[in-house]
Amino acid sequence: MNKFYRTISFAKPYWGFALLNVFFNLLVIVFSLFSFALLVPFLNLLFGSEELVTTQPEFSLSTDALLASLNYQISTIIAEQGQVKALVFICIILATAFLLRNISRFMASYFMANVRVGAVKDMRNAIYNKILILPISYYNKNKKGDIIARITNDVQEVEFSIMNYLEMLVRDPITILAFVIFMFSMSPQLTLFVLVLLPFTGYIIGRIGRSLRKSSKIGQERMSGMLSTVEESISGLRIIKAFNAIQYSDRKFQEQNSLLSNLMIKIYRRRDLSSPMSEFLSSIVIIIVLWFGGSMVLSDTSPIGAADFITYIIVFSQIIPPAKTFSQGFYNIQKGIASAERIFEILDAEEVIVEKPNALHIEDFKDKIEYRNILFRYDREIVLQDVNLTIEKGKIIALVGESGGGKSTMVDLLPRFYDVIGGSILIDGVDLRDYRIDSLRGLMGIVTQESILFNDSLYNNIAFGSTKATKDQVIEAARIANAHNFIMQMKEGYDTTIGDRGSNLSGGQRQRVSIARAVLKNPPILILDEATSSLDTESERLVQDALAKVMSSRTSIVIAHRLSTIQHADEIIVMQKGQIAERGRHEELLAKGGIYKRLFDLQSFT
Repeated sequence: MNKFYRTISFAKPYWGFALLNVFFNLLVIVFSLFSFALLVPFLNLLFGSEELVTTQPEFSLSTDALLASLNYQISTIIAEQGQVKALVFICIILATAFLLRNISRFMASYFMANVRVGAVKDMRNAIYNKILILPISYYNKNKKGDIIARITNDVQEVEFSIMNYLEMLVRDPITILAFVIFMFSMSPQLTLFVLVLLPFTGYIIGRIGRSLRKSSKIGQERMSGMLSTVEESISGLRIIKAFNAIQYSDRKFQEQNSLLSNLMIKIYRRRDLSSPMSEFLSSIVIIIVLWFGGSMVLSDTSPIGAADFITYIIVFSQIIPPAKTFSQGFYNIQKGIASAERIFEILDAEEVIVEKPNALHIEDFKDKIEYRNILFRYDREIVLQDVNLTIEKGKIIALVGESGGGKSTMVDLLPRFYDVIGGSILIDGVDLRDYRIDSLRGLMGIVTQESILFNDSLYNNIAFGSTKATKDQVIEAARIANAHNFIMQMKEGYDTTIGDRGSNLSGGQRQRVSIARAVLKNPPILILDEATSSLDTESERLVQDALAKVMSSRTSIVIAHRLSTIQHADEIIVMQKGQIAERGRHEELLAKGGIYKRLFDLQSFT
């Protein structure tokens, strides 16, 4: 049950609303018991089985004192105004008690909504924040669809299965306890008999509930797998259509959907069994109590009268709804805990990139970047080994080489998307791991081969992450990136929405918007990861012109696929199998006649 307690801990900030909920639920119980207490004098009056009370009883907090006081008030009305007036009096008091009871019930639910919705909101916030913090390596091992399922379906299941029953967890046990005490004060012998019967029903319901939790977790995992398939299908729709794989993809989805549906049928049948089973068991208990209590009333030495016994049965029947709700809640909570376990798998995931407690703040890049004896691997595969490189401020460094040589990993280590396994990377003589992560990444602007844009306006995409940017600054950044002209040709200009991942723009336009975003950030260090490799000649010329403006006053690290674009770099680093194979300027590397010369000749021939 640790997962359950951890789940409801999200409701702690809303304890004030929870206390108000408890207070009004207590009022519901008080008004309910008061209503039932009125039944005894009502029935006695109706049957004429009790003499009028002429002496006012002493006040005390007990059922007997309450009943005696009510008998005295009714007896006074009967003596002065007659039985019909007394009956009207009882009915008015009952109506008032029921009105106050239902007002209190509404107020309890009114305040519980803040607890339930607030806790779920905080849970979603916690998951999303964790998603942003987790290292990129986490997403290399987990499907995006599965993660989306956890922040949507699993959180929703927790809300329906656990948060909706938070009130029940407090209200129903108190209600049952209060009613049992009331029943005990009316007939200890009969109540003890009832308490012996109830544990058997609880045991049977509990046996079914435990198996439901395991099945529910499997169901959520299958749902996440299905969402992953949908997400992959939407992302790869061009390939699905191009390779005539529509039927294959459709068949794969239908198989997953059928497996999920079959499992959910079993889960719902098992959960729905709780209601009729608890109702049947409750009916059996009531029948047994009727037999046992009826035998007591019919005996000559009965400690309980007929009116008291009828009231007792009515009160006992009122225990059934909260007990039934509690048993249904138990089933649902087991189902919700299965989803909570999946949520906590994300919240408990290891944050590999950890910031030191007293990390340093860095505002500017002053001297140089140093890679010292770098060792890095993905899982067991070594990607970088014995890498040593110094990048002076204001220099343009190009990384070239075959795919898989470690170029992208070199630049991913700089903003701490990953951490080195061995060695260290220093900026101005200080290890990256000693800096605050936000201030470290604040030094860098990144333009990747695949332009990462958002389904928002052009303005917001350029100003992304720059909360204090003005419109003039956004426009100036777009001018530098050669993006202003095409933006102004659009119908809504900078307010134009560009679609999912910028699908309404061409490749060159997307890349220039990405460059404008980097320009607006005005970083001292610029990282270009094959920023022009997927563009046509005209787009490449415009982007290269934009990049030349951007790099003129910055330290730049360029991963290049087309060697013609980095001939003017201050130093070219040739990577091969995770190591630096060659280094130097363009002319020097050509003169060596090594790897770089071979790559250059291949591209020249092409």
